[in-house]
Amino acid sequence: MTQQSPSSPVLSVRDLAICFDTRHGPLSAVDGISFDLAPGEILGMVGESGAGKSLTGTAITGLLESPGRIHRGAIYFEGQRIDTLPQPEMRRLRGRKIGSIFQDPLTSLNPLMTVGQQLIQTIRTHLELSRDAARKRAIDFLAEVGIPAPETRVDQYPHQFSGGMRQRVVIALALCANPSLVIADEPTTALDVSIQAQILDLLKKMCRDHGAAVILVTHDMGVIAETADRVAVMYSGRVVEIGPVEMVVGDPNHPYTKGLMQSIPRIGGNARRLTQIDGAMPRLTDIPTGCAFHPRCPHAMDICRRALPERQKVEGGEVACYLYQEATV
Repeated sequence: MTQQSPSSPVLSVRDLAICFDTRHGPLSAVDGISFDLAPGEILGMVGESGAGKSLTGTAITGLLESPGRIHRGAIYFEGQRIDTLPQPEMRRLRGRKIGSIFQDPLTSLNPLMTVGQQLIQTIRTHLELSRDAARKRAIDFLAEVGIPAPETRVDQYPHQFSGGMRQRVVIALALCANPSLVIADEPTTALDVSIQAQILDLLKKMCRDHGAAVILVTHDMGVIAETADRVAVMYSGRVVEIGPVEMVVGDPNHPYTKGLMQSIPRIGGNARRLTQIDGAMPRLTDIPTGCAFHPRCPHAMDICRRALPERQKVEGGEVACYLYQEATV
């Protein structure tokens, strides 16, 4: 395994492309994604349903199942290429080095095991600890994520916890082996609005206390604005804009990002009607030529319909749009 320097990214994704094999041929679901993730950084991935956000996270964790497959690109974790690892080696990475937090905490937990049994099993699988030491670590993590009376609740089953408390348990499970990377896939979708902010604050605190980098997958730009350090905006399997969250949220460049931001209601605003992006995300069987967003874009030019734009450097980040290429303006 390659030694990683302190300044090296914990994760590097290079030209990642994912397709689904069908009887009519392969369908491209993710096409040419590239990004780096620094240690301790929170990267938000945002976009409409079908943009490829969750699929990217699935590929990173090695959980992509047939008929889906990676057909181009590479994924490097702590200097080691992992997209070509055999499944037994990938399983050793998951949990120990790469943690996951899924959308629905009830389906993420085994209903036939106490939360303590699940934590202890995860801890002992990845760390050389006795059962007593693992139980103490499990109780400590339950306390750290805000579970009251952890010494008692460690022996309770998932159905005895509320939705917010179950998600706290899932966060504890994801972090109990001190991973370097956590993939959080819509971690607040199944929760009440009043609980979402608490869980996001907890996720930020836990990951920064433990030094873990995070990929936060969501469709909510408000969540991104409050939680992430950087944001990658995805559309139809591609990253159309990436940069520091204050830049992308405060002064977006891509027309799609602008549309997402303008569709968010604002307290005290005098708009009588919210802005909407006309149309819908294209199906995998009907992705337009050129820029996939051009049928919905108010600034579309002829070249947008013919050729795929490459990401261009702009102040603070990158954007894939011909509006920022001098030769087409």
